[in-house]
Amino acid sequence: MSESVASGAVDAVVEAARGFLGERITTSTGHRDHHSHGQDTHPPVMPDAVAFVESTEEVSKLLALCHAHGVPVVPYGTGTSLEGHVTPVRGGITIDLSRMTAVLEVNAADMDCRVQPGLTHRSLNTHLRDQGLFFPVDPGADASLGGMCATRASGTNAVRYGTIRENVLGLTVVLADGRVIRTGGRVRKSAAGYDLTRLFIGSEGTLGVITEIQLRLHGIPEASSAAVCQFPDLGSAVETVIAVMQAGIPVARIELLDDVQMGACIAYSKLEGLTPAPTLFFEFHGTAAGVKEQAELAEEIAGTFGAAGFQWATDPAERARLWRARHDAYWAALALKPGHQGIATDAIVPISRLAECILGAQEDIRASGLTAPIVGHVGDGNFHTVILVPPEAGGLDQAWELDKKIVARALALGGSCSGEHGVGIGKREFLEAEVGAEALAVMRSVKASLDPKGILNPGKIFLN
Repeated sequence: MSESVASGAVDAVVEAARGFLGERITTSTGHRDHHSHGQDTHPPVMPDAVAFVESTEEVSKLLALCHAHGVPVVPYGTGTSLEGHVTPVRGGITIDLSRMTAVLEVNAADMDCRVQPGLTHRSLNTHLRDQGLFFPVDPGADASLGGMCATRASGTNAVRYGTIRENVLGLTVVLADGRVIRTGGRVRKSAAGYDLTRLFIGSEGTLGVITEIQLRLHGIPEASSAAVCQFPDLGSAVETVIAVMQAGIPVARIELLDDVQMGACIAYSKLEGLTPAPTLFFEFHGTAAGVKEQAELAEEIAGTFGAAGFQWATDPAERARLWRARHDAYWAALALKPGHQGIATDAIVPISRLAECILGAQEDIRASGLTAPIVGHVGDGNFHTVILVPPEAGGLDQAWELDKKIVARALALGGSCSGEHGVGIGKREFLEAEVGAEALAVMRSVKASLDPKGILNPGKIFLN
């Protein structure tokens, strides 16, 4: 049992919870080990027990028990978080929501739906496909929608359709003491009281456990076209992004891969006809005429910065292949150096400072001597480096030092330490520098009000 949990407290909760969960609450080493970490480099910590819940009522009962006994609780979806969000650093019980995968309702006429948190965004889109609707937020991993809400996730479509924040209409949330609240609703706007929905979006499981989500949907566009173009240097590619955005071209996606990342993707995803050079991936949505016009304007701008011509893909299978390669960029980067771990940075800056930040990050990478491919959703100023961590002694410290330099540069340019991955454990030290001491104190007061015993995902967001 974790030293941070009072003796006998977990046993009492587990024994009581077996009354309504049965064998779905377990202390087996295998389940505990599986829930000891996400996809990050932070040291794993096993929970004292894992509960596989299937309803809001079960979550409510379990949280009431944990609150009464002072037992920490960590929500868990698919375990794809990158900042240590699901690591139970103080032990306690991990609540696994992966069995809550139902699509509870789809309102096609109003273009919204209600789902459970364990459903992944890809599974939702498979369900919606025959109704001419889709959900646009698409992080690289097949993340659960509850986890996406908890970390304020984004993805390649954010430049046109927004992040998870703009696409959630309402939530069902279980509070620390087991109370259930519903925020928002189905309407597209409301001026009634505090915006509690946005309070829980990005709260990383520290204020409540999300058990239902009302989502905004979009119509599948009449026409779509993808394009790839390559550049003589990274600066030209970044300047093209800035020019395209400033021209007001409504691109659906615009993604940047530097030469290192592109080489990794060519090898990993078998991309033919492309070279390991700085590359932009575009996608355009709309009517056939509108897509054609958007693409031609973007191609003209890219040409002024030395782009080596667009390669077009209108066939759905070919478009899917290109974007699958982009979504697999993290795994492609890891494949460059087998045996290395990866730290994914997540800086974002105002679009006008993007070139300065990315080119500065490139210089930091060169000076470090590490391999760190650059990739990003650059249409909104967000980019990542996948820092490959040398397995020898001191390698992890060296990688974290590079990460800190990249974050510091972004903050100095008016940016943020995290565009979409969240704070978790990995970004806690940067939060006060970004938001200020007073704003951080307000965040702490909100946490104390909703979770006075500090049982909800402790050790995340705040340093102490």
